[in-house]
Amino acid sequence: MHPSLTTLTELVPPPGPRRTRDWAAVERTLGTRLPQDYKGLVEVYGGGLFDETVWLLDPACPDADYNLLAQVTERAEILAQLWENEPKPAELLRPGAGVLPWAYIEGSGAMLYWLIEPGREPDAWTVLFNEGRGPEWEHHATQCAPFLLAVLTGESGSEYFDDLPAGSHRFEPNDEILAEAVSFGSGPFDVSGE
Repeated sequence: MHPSLTTLTELVPPPGPRRTRDWAAVERTLGTRLPQDYKGLVEVYGGGLFDETVWLLDPACPDADYNLLAQVTERAEILAQLWENEPKPAELLRPGAGVLPWAYIEGSGAMLYWLIEPGREPDAWTVLFNEGRGPEWEHHATQCAPFLLAVLTGESGSEYFDDLPAGSHRFEPNDEILAEAVSFGSGPFDVSGE
C-alpha cells in the first residue's frame, strides 16, 4: 500500500471491506494504465466524498457525474471547448501533454487532474488543479494520494482549500450518498426523471 494511503486510512477510516475493480478493463477503455496510488484509494474507499469536499471518481460509480470513465470523456469535451477561447496552462503546452480527471471538488466545479506527459509512467503523474469556474490552474508536483492527504491535513499549499483541515475527518461512500438520493428522490442525484 502506498505510504500516503496508509496514513490516510489512519486519518479517515475506510467505510468497509476492500472493493475490487476490473482495472485491466478500465485501463483498456482509457488506453492507459492508471497510478497505483489511485487504484489503492478506490479499492480501499470506493468512490465518494472526503470531508464534504473532495469527491473521488470511481470507474464503478453508477452516476456519470462521479464515474471516472464518464468524466474522462466529459472533461475532454469541456476542456477542448475551453481552450478554443482560453490559454492552456503552461504544463500542457509541452507536446503530448494532457490531463485525466481523478476527483471533483464538491459544489465548486473544480477538478483534480493527473498531468500526463510523454515518457512519464503513471506512478509519476502529478496533480493539476483547475478551479472550474475560472481560468486558474495549480500544479502540485506529487501523486494523487499524497495530494489528497495534504488537502485533508491543510498542508497542500493550495489557496483553494481554505475550509480544510476539518476538526474531524470523514468519508461518505457513493453507495450511501446514492441510496439517500434515491430514497429522497431529489437533489443532485435525482433519478425520478422529474
